Amino acid sequence: MPALRIAAAAAHFGRDLTRALAKVEGIVGDARAAGAGLLVLPDATLGGYLSDLRHPDPLALPPALTETSYEIQRIVAMAGEMVVCFGYAEEEVVDGVPRLYNTALAVSGDGVLGRHRKVHQPAGESLVYAAGDRFEAFDTPVGRLGMLIDYDKTFPEAARSLALDGATVLACLSAWPASVTDRASRLPQDRQSRLFDLYDAARAAENQVVWVSSNQTGVMGGLRFLGQAKVVGPGGDVLARTSSKGGLAITEIDVALEVARARRLLHHLQERTPAAYTALRAVDCAPDGLVAPAERS
Repeated sequence: MPALRIAAAAAHFGRDLTRALAKVEGIVGDARAAGAGLLVLPDATLGGYLSDLRHPDPLALPPALTETSYEIQRIVAMAGEMVVCFGYAEEEVVDGVPRLYNTALAVSGDGVLGRHRKVHQPAGESLVYAAGDRFEAFDTPVGRLGMLIDYDKTFPEAARSLALDGATVLACLSAWPASVTDRASRLPQDRQSRLFDLYDAARAAENQVVWVSSNQTGVMGGLRFLGQAKVVGPGGDVLARTSSKGGLAITEIDVALEVARARRLLHHLQERTPAAYTALRAVDCAPDGLVAPAERS
C-alpha cells in the first residue's frame, strides 16, 4: 500500500445539523484537495457535545440519529473514495426504551466501514449516554483502523486492545475541553491541554502505531474546547498539528513502513509479559474493579 495522506480536523460543531453538514462538506473538500485518504473529524460532529459535563441539561441534548438518518447518509455520500471518521449521538431502541450513545463511525462512499461506542465516561456523561462495551479494529481501504472517543484515550488498555487487534492507525475523535475546575488564562498552560498532548504521544509510542487525534474548538455552554488536532508517528513524534483554532493537520506517511521500522528492534506488542501483570488480573476479577491492600500480598 502506498503512503497515506492523513488529515485530522479541529473544528467547532453545534446543535444545528444543517450548518454541521455544510461545515463537513467544506472540510471534506479541503481534505480531498490536499489528497487525503483518511479524514478524522471531531467527536460530536453532528449535533455537538454536551454544554455542561457535571450537570447536563436534559432539554438541550444533541439530536439523536441512527445510521439510516439523512445526515449520516449525506456524509457517506460526501466521503466518496476517502475514509472519513466522525462522531454523533446514536439512538438505539431496546425493548421500546431509547438509549443514546456517544458514537463514532468510519465511512466511505461504499457505506459504514466500522463503528465505536464510547466506553469510558467522564463526570456526568453517564447521565446522558449509555456506555459502549468493546474496542474492535476493522479493515478499510486505507488499512486496519481502530477508533476511540476522547476520554477513552486516558486508559492505556483501550488503545492497546485495538493495537493487539491489528490496527496500525488509531483515530481518536474528541470533544476535549479545557479544565473545568482549574482554569488557566491561556489554553497552552491549561492542565487538560498538556494532558491531551501527552496522551496522544504516549498512546502512539507505547503501541507503535500512527495516531490521528481530532478535536472540537470554540465554546459550548460552560465548556471551552482545546483544538490541538494532530497526527503522531509510531515513535511518538508529532508529524502535523493545529492550534486551538480550526484547521487541518495534514501529513503523508507510509504506515506499514513506519510501523515496521518502529517495531524492528523493540516490538512492544510482542514483548509484553502478561503473566507478570498479576495486579491487572486481580483487579479485573474483583467485583468492584479494585483490590483491597490486604489482598495484594
